[in-house]
Amino acid sequence: MKNTDALFKTIDKLLKAEDKNTIFIAIDGRCGSGKSTLADELAKHYDCNLFHMDDFFLPFEMRSSDRLSEPGGNVHYERFLEEVITPVLNRQTVMYQSYSCATGSLKPIQRIEPKKLNIVEGAYSLHPSLHKFYDLKVFLTHERAIQLERILKRNGPEKLQRFIDKWIPMEEKYFSTFGTEAICDLSIDTSDLW
Repeated sequence: MKNTDALFKTIDKLLKAEDKNTIFIAIDGRCGSGKSTLADELAKHYDCNLFHMDDFFLPFEMRSSDRLSEPGGNVHYERFLEEVITPVLNRQTVMYQSYSCATGSLKPIQRIEPKKLNIVEGAYSLHPSLHKFYDLKVFLTHERAIQLERILKRNGPEKLQRFIDKWIPMEEKYFSTFGTEAICDLSIDTSDLW
């Protein structure tokens, strides 16, 4: 059985529930574990909306030492709650601007029409201010050696070192502080996937 079979079965069951007009799924987990890959696979399979936490990276003007020392504080979870979660739950059109780390500015407004199934992928998508809104919480993990191999292949050696020095420790602090994997309905080891 493929590691993700239980996920597809759970989503199918949620979609059949007659008492749910909106279904919200979060896919959080370690960098390089395949969150975007899995979310893309789900989006191809289902008629759903897909939102990326990377679009809500914390803008430069909010990056105080206090904020960045906060586990999960490097995403703008307040804006995500206001601009994505609230309208989705109210079956309204979602309008938001992705944040570009390259330019330090917001991109043009995106309009996303309401759909029953909504998937949020990315590290910090299960931040404590957000996780109560999800119908299904998924955590992706993998072996450390595979993580480093995937990041090297995807980002190159210079950025790999940045992940080792900065991004991985920040994620691990967030996971351990909030018990992210423990609050999830499903935990999937992607070491032998993709």
